[in-house]
Amino acid sequence: MKAVAYTRNAADDDPLSLQDVTLDTPSPGPRDCLIEVRAIAINPVDLKIRQSVQPDEGEFKVLGWDAAGVVVDVGDEVRDFIVGDEVWYAGEVNRPGCQAEFQLVDERILAHKPESLNFAEAAALPLTGLTAWEILFDRLELHRHPHEDKRLLVTGAAGGVGSILLQLARRLTGATLIATASRQKTRDWVLQMGAQWVLDHRNPLSEEMAALGFKDISHAASLTHSDTHFPELVKLLRPEGRLALIDSPAEPLDILSMKQKSLSLHWEFMFTRALFDTDLRSRQGMILSRLAALVERGDIHTTMTRHLGVIDAQHVREAFNIIQSGQSIGKIVLEGF
Repeated sequence: MKAVAYTRNAADDDPLSLQDVTLDTPSPGPRDCLIEVRAIAINPVDLKIRQSVQPDEGEFKVLGWDAAGVVVDVGDEVRDFIVGDEVWYAGEVNRPGCQAEFQLVDERILAHKPESLNFAEAAALPLTGLTAWEILFDRLELHRHPHEDKRLLVTGAAGGVGSILLQLARRLTGATLIATASRQKTRDWVLQMGAQWVLDHRNPLSEEMAALGFKDISHAASLTHSDTHFPELVKLLRPEGRLALIDSPAEPLDILSMKQKSLSLHWEFMFTRALFDTDLRSRQGMILSRLAALVERGDIHTTMTRHLGVIDAQHVREAFNIIQSGQSIGKIVLEGF
């Protein structure tokens, strides 16, 4: 099968950092579905792993954990999918990724693709949709106490996670939604995704909030530059507030500053349940099914903003360059080989 892979941590501009290769097509284990990959989305985690994880000697590492495709074979214990099913999924970070013609995926983290989306549109949503759902409902618990005055601040809201998180929060939580953005293009985008107010993250967030007439927030989802925003988020969060983050801060966070208000800090890593085979592993398949239903009702929409072409090393590298520029909005998608 065709694939995009690497064998060593070469510099980003080194041709060996990503290569077009031919690999053996894998065979499904008992609970695996073999997926013919039709479209993929590119995420920052792909780039981070390419830069930091060295493959075993002589082995190719295939990246990519955000895809839509068709089931072409199933393991002996698979019960919920059959050959020919159109599916979407994020996969497992400790298994070969979706930048290949075929990929093995455990049926418990699969779901049927929304019929109203084509493969490219669908591929933009699984990883970020799962991440956003887990932030909102498993970490921040925004579904509880529906009649409380909830105010959610989302930093880095124009990216892939923020774009779907705003849509979900607007539809399902009843919270007042405040997003950060600086350029007019990103301000327009986050408003389109569901934000009701926008702050300029180049300025102190507390000053921006005060200018809008807001005193505090009950919840915060910090999606990028958490070390930079952390002091302001602690200042803004009301007592017993909740803060969730997904990035890897470059500087240590002063969590002692959270003590007086009894604030809580929640890490979100979408791959945790599959990586550690937790009791909630199958919840991810259920979440994807819920997301598919929301798509079919027209409650949420694809966040695909760029379709760069076929799945090959050149286009994956181009997508990585866009992500590194810090100017990316929504999701970047590739389709076909």
